[in-house]
Amino acid sequence: MGRSRYKIYEPTHPHFMTCTVLHWIPIFTKVESVDIVLDSLRYLQESDNLKLYAYVILENHIHILAQSDDIGKSMAKFKAHTATALIRLLQDKNAKPILDQLAFYKKAHKADRQYQFWQEGIQAKLMQSDAMMKSKIDYMHQNPVKRGYVDKAAYWRYSSARDYEGINGLLDIERFW
Repeated sequence: MGRSRYKIYEPTHPHFMTCTVLHWIPIFTKVESVDIVLDSLRYLQESDNLKLYAYVILENHIHILAQSDDIGKSMAKFKAHTATALIRLLQDKNAKPILDQLAFYKKAHKADRQYQFWQEGIQAKLMQSDAMMKSKIDYMHQNPVKRGYVDKAAYWRYSSARDYEGINGLLDIERFW
């Protein structure tokens, strides 16, 4: 998975992962861009046996707590597919200033492409205990609250916080508790 210093040694176990847009560019401010992420996660739930325990999508990064048959490969597919689809969306919307930034901040070794969408790596952290898993889920759900976007975690549409309050969210979630 690129040149990430984060290694996955237990690919079938739950991991907390962060995917960040290159240079923290705010891309997930429109429904169309978020839908690409959601559709990709749904696809991986079917194709890769992805078990999604929690997620939050913010304007320039996402947090996911999940496991699959091989989480490293699943996340590589996720990042490749979403990058292609999101760049295509930006091109279709003629979002030249954003595309210019994705070209400008692209790493030099990525010579095979015009743009780089995601920062390298996924910052995967193996969940080693139930307490650790609960802590990461709480952290994810509180992220929009701490940023002042909403007063209550369940109010953030692009999060699994609703699922943990018994309200169906946008994705199927394997509730941890």
